[in-house]
Amino acid sequence: MTSTENRAVLSLAGIFSLRMLGLFMIYPVFAVYGKQLAGATPTTIGLALGVYGLAQALLQIPYGMLSDRVGRKRMITIGLLIFAIGSVVAALSGSIYGVIIGRILQGAGAVGSTLLALNADLTSPENRTKAMAMIGIIIGVSFALAMVLGPVLNAWIGVSGIFWFTALLALSGIVVLHTIVPQPVDIRSHRDTQAVPALFKRVLRDGQLLRLDFGIFALHLMLTASFLALPGVLHSAVGLKVADQWMLYLPVLVVSVIIMIPLILIGEAKHKMKPVFLVAIVVLGLSQLGLWAWHSDLAAFAVLLTLFFAAFNLMEASLPSLISKAAPADAKGTAMGVYSSSQFFGIFVGGTLGGWVLGAGGAGTVFLFAAAVALVWFMVAVTMPSPRYVKSYMLNISAADAQDPQGLCARLKQLPGVVEAVVVPEDGVAYLKVDSETVDEEGLKHFSAQPAA
Repeated sequence: MTSTENRAVLSLAGIFSLRMLGLFMIYPVFAVYGKQLAGATPTTIGLALGVYGLAQALLQIPYGMLSDRVGRKRMITIGLLIFAIGSVVAALSGSIYGVIIGRILQGAGAVGSTLLALNADLTSPENRTKAMAMIGIIIGVSFALAMVLGPVLNAWIGVSGIFWFTALLALSGIVVLHTIVPQPVDIRSHRDTQAVPALFKRVLRDGQLLRLDFGIFALHLMLTASFLALPGVLHSAVGLKVADQWMLYLPVLVVSVIIMIPLILIGEAKHKMKPVFLVAIVVLGLSQLGLWAWHSDLAAFAVLLTLFFAAFNLMEASLPSLISKAAPADAKGTAMGVYSSSQFFGIFVGGTLGGWVLGAGGAGTVFLFAAAVALVWFMVAVTMPSPRYVKSYMLNISAADAQDPQGLCARLKQLPGVVEAVVVPEDGVAYLKVDSETVDEEGLKHFSAQPAA
């Protein structure tokens, strides 16, 4: 990538990470903190934890579309300001209902899709997959860091202080946006990163994509519901104070990543991703059953939590890749938009329904509930076909090629390894699916026009 592209990707990933830190730092501590608030019940605590996901699910796609008209940086600035205001509202609230309002506002700052659209504006089609991978890695690190920082900051400044810190992170993101992120020369819709309304019906009728959407919904439902029970169980049954729980989360997350990486590499290299995928769902369910049965034993708890996060991290890393493989070449952005909305809706349902289950049956019942979700997910996933082992590839096309899209499409399909080709003249791009083992990338480069300066 060029120096400008590297600067764009790293700075946008920084904004993503600042926002992710703010959202997830309260996960390990909020279930205990929420009990102190006026009007708190298990259900309202769960709603407060998960309700931002509902606002995010409803608004992220419209934000991205609106940014095509009013500008990326303007929409991102507005979204981060709303996010910061929501954080302040939550920090100042002495009741659970005030926190719920604050969390709704946090979710209403739904700038994720707009950040990805800006990333697409600032990177060439040929480098965009690499840029997305870099952003994904940094987001994953931010999630792990949030799990550790949450209990530490809670001991120093409390949950209200974490909300204040979250507001500061959002404002810092605005500073990064306007001082470091380059200004795009051209703003336009990108089918590889943004939703296209005309393609929604096509994506929503695709059974493979719907199975994967249900997967990310179930995964984040389980995560959010689990964190309504985990902090309290660690404190009451295991004897680990909330302030000290980072000492468990840190080694658990490190070991889980060490377990996860070779499994993904083996699954991809041996074309065994479906078996690896199904085994991960089974591990998620069994780890939840284990937490129900042995949650008073610290050693067992640590092993089970490690297995849960190993499977969780594997899914977080593999599901976007599977969506990319399954989506039509020119509808990847639409498929990813529906996928992301499913993820956030899962957070909302996990918080709300998990809180109700916690109130009705206690922490152990939450783990049983999560295990039941894993069982339903397994039954949905076992029927899906094995994924295609292809990757997305994009080419800038010349003005001459744009005049004859069908001819260019036919020539591209004749190249070794090209599985699917769609030429969209108005985008100036050819969207391809290629077999990475047989594709002639040098041959593809001969079809690529130099992007405008």
